[in-house]
Amino acid sequence: MSDLSAAIDRVLPSVRADLEDLIRIPSVSYEPARAADVQRSAEATAALFHAEGFEVKIVRSNDGAPAVIAKKPAPAGKPTVLLYAHHDVQPTGPVSQWTSDPFEPTERDDRLYGRGAADDKAGIAAHLAAVRAFGNDLPVGVTVFVEGEEEIGSPTLLQLLDEYADELAADAIVIADSGNWEVGTPALTVSLRGLVEAYVEVRTLDHAVHSGLFGGPVPDALSALCRLLATLHDDKGDVAVDGLHASRAADVVYPEDRLRAESSVLDSVRLTGSGSLVDRLWTRPAVAVVGIDAPSVAEASNTLVPVARAKVSLRVAPGDDAVKASAALRDHLENNAPWGAKVTVTEGQTGQPCSVNARGAGYEAARSAFQEAWGVEPVDMGMGGSIPFIAEFQQAFPQATILVTGVEDPDTRAHGIDEGLHLAEFRKVCLAEALLLRNLSEQSS
Repeated sequence: MSDLSAAIDRVLPSVRADLEDLIRIPSVSYEPARAADVQRSAEATAALFHAEGFEVKIVRSNDGAPAVIAKKPAPAGKPTVLLYAHHDVQPTGPVSQWTSDPFEPTERDDRLYGRGAADDKAGIAAHLAAVRAFGNDLPVGVTVFVEGEEEIGSPTLLQLLDEYADELAADAIVIADSGNWEVGTPALTVSLRGLVEAYVEVRTLDHAVHSGLFGGPVPDALSALCRLLATLHDDKGDVAVDGLHASRAADVVYPEDRLRAESSVLDSVRLTGSGSLVDRLWTRPAVAVVGIDAPSVAEASNTLVPVARAKVSLRVAPGDDAVKASAALRDHLENNAPWGAKVTVTEGQTGQPCSVNARGAGYEAARSAFQEAWGVEPVDMGMGGSIPFIAEFQQAFPQATILVTGVEDPDTRAHGIDEGLHLAEFRKVCLAEALLLRNLSEQSS
């Protein structure tokens, strides 16, 4: 390991400089006005791997965002490894709430802050570091695939995987878009929940009326919506939607005090649901109301609100089907309308959950690499969030070993204000990936 460790230390300054240049490109795929920046981000990513001697091209499917495919062929008898990341980023939210400019990388204490500093331009940088550490002597074939629309649900990914299946086919796929158990402890992600969105509209009146003249017998839509949303959980806080799947998580202990600290839950607030914390976080469904359309407090008048609307987010447990879960949520909302209110449910985005049978030579190669890089045993963990495209990779390349790794830690704040990359952990991520490529090559000897 000493030679690879020294090589990583040698290339890290240039890799960090390249990462900072990528962060400066505001490649927000959600905002159409940023389309030129997303294109610029793809071109910058392509240039980085072209400089390392890869055959590179920028591709897109239909009107999708640009993706980068970079290839170096395998030495004789060696496997090919696909390294995935994405170059698009989330919107910043209120810039005034950031401690520093979100698109100007800034180091404070032990982190590098900026939008995309972790999710997922650091994934690109980790791949670059592993490749750069070997120079012209890559021990395996490497295909780098950097997507440009992950943050909007990868709408054309399946088409890309189909159109470029021959170029993307690999023996192992490293998806650098997840996280580690904690600072100092690496992890392989072996399950992820899926996602269902539903927009529910409740109407009780044709138009607003005076709350004093008609209040009492006449229900307002906002109260009806609140009562409907309250039926989504039982008194313990478990999801009360019939027909959803749940299972048991890995045998990992997540201390309650750590969860409270990492989630910032207030001291007086009781945690919801039953069962172990990792079950509740990883392998059971979860429902949250993430937005409501109704008159604001500042603009409210003494009238009964005729119509109100909410966005409901359902995380789907591994082993369930997102389409069936969406239908179950719709049925629940339609069948629990209070006081005969008119309920209309519009289904939004869906993404399938996935689980990985993390056994076999490829997974042991990864665990060994993590052990060497961190000096501690890695954890097999679930992920409460959703990365639906992993299921699409499983569908497109069923024979490949899929390794879900990442650069994030519990305080990365991906998608949030002051997103940051833990720099010492990033070095270990880069070293682990280089060691993984070495291990996969040695297995085929």
